[in-house]
Amino acid sequence: MIHVTFVTTDGARVEAQAEAGQPLLEVGQAAGMALEGTCEGQMACSTCHVIVARAWFAQLPAASNDEEDLLDLAAGVTATSRLSCQIVLTDVLDGLEVKIPGFSNDMQVG
Repeated sequence: MIHVTFVTTDGARVEAQAEAGQPLLEVGQAAGMALEGTCEGQMACSTCHVIVARAWFAQLPAASNDEEDLLDLAAGVTATSRLSCQIVLTDVLDGLEVKIPGFSNDMQVG
């Protein structure tokens, strides 16, 4: 089991467990996090944007150019922002902590 901590916009800490190979988006949604994932993990929106705790950021594979382009559209992006649909959980990420941004910017809604 891989343990993940989500920090909500009001500072509450929500603990979740996942299997290796699960995308963080799926785990967050199952834990009740406000991760819309409008494109259903197809990396076509930025509604699953999370802020990875600085101590964990270096453990992640580098973001692709496509992911970086979508993060440019997300609201509240930081230096450790990622799309949760692109974070596949592995044993190395056991204990991962991510923050849910205070707002989102859904580019598919006109």
